[in-house]
Amino acid sequence: MTVGDHFRIGSNTKTMTGTVLLQLVQEGRIGLDDPVSKYRPDVPDGDGITIAELLNMRSGLYNYSEDERFNAKLDSDPRYVWKPDELLAIAYAQPPYFPPGSDFHYSNTNLVLAGLIIEQLTGMPLADAFQQRIFGPLGIRETLLPGPSDAGIAAPHPQGYMFGTNVSTLADPALPAAEQAAAAQGSLLPRDVTDGNPSWAWAAGGAISTADDLTRYATALVDGGLLDPAMQQTRMNSIQPLSAAGGTEIGYGLSIVKFGPLYGHDGQLPGFNSFMAHDPVRKDTVIVLTTLFAGPDGRQPANVMAMAIMQALYGQPASASPSPTR
Repeated sequence: MTVGDHFRIGSNTKTMTGTVLLQLVQEGRIGLDDPVSKYRPDVPDGDGITIAELLNMRSGLYNYSEDERFNAKLDSDPRYVWKPDELLAIAYAQPPYFPPGSDFHYSNTNLVLAGLIIEQLTGMPLADAFQQRIFGPLGIRETLLPGPSDAGIAAPHPQGYMFGTNVSTLADPALPAAEQAAAAQGSLLPRDVTDGNPSWAWAAGGAISTADDLTRYATALVDGGLLDPAMQQTRMNSIQPLSAAGGTEIGYGLSIVKFGPLYGHDGQLPGFNSFMAHDPVRKDTVIVLTTLFAGPDGRQPANVMAMAIMQALYGQPASASPSPTR
């Protein structure tokens, strides 16, 4: 890894999708309290799910990337080009986790819906909306949302690795004890999964960026500049606590995560794990990019490193985010 490498940033993309949708809210083109059915009549119980509940993971919609057959397809045909409506069909075939607004469950389905609604309202591909509304104004030139059939990463880039398979790590990302021991001894190596097509993540996790671009982006995401002051405050006020492990609060809001004193997100795709967060008070920014989906023990390496950095900066431990892309 080098600082200039291009990198798949996984669910950090969710903050971008959420940002564009919030921009459309402040322009009066959509409302946070609007029912999803107003824009996507096909969503089960869409009359009771609000746009805000898509972004804060409280819709109850099933997460298509938890489906075993979906993960088997990722393993058997990693270059398959997924269409958003295929992903939604997987989600709609399963019952919801809970009634809308009554609980929290991380679901990529929410952000795929948000991406489709953005395209519907703007009349342009989501990638162009990102470029016109985020990347261009911030002057970040190495960040993009690739097209669905584009599985490449611009040079320079690292290779991405993964222990196990999507199916074998679905219920528990940790390897069996014997395999963990073999990995520690170096006799079990992870697979190179760099060439897998991330079209299945799209608006929920398909973007590519660099450490420098993420630094500029995370700062604007948290300090302001992408949204007007009122909408920025609405976003920050939307965060609800999920846990307080180690004395540090972890919370989730309108496509943004609170990690103690820092705010941002993290991301996990086969081969890649990333973390970005910014402290609006001290102006610290933490970016961690690692070329491994999960360690042999199941922990996300970028998050583990980020929490160690936060402990060094702030003198107290923090727990890892509850929100990997999958």
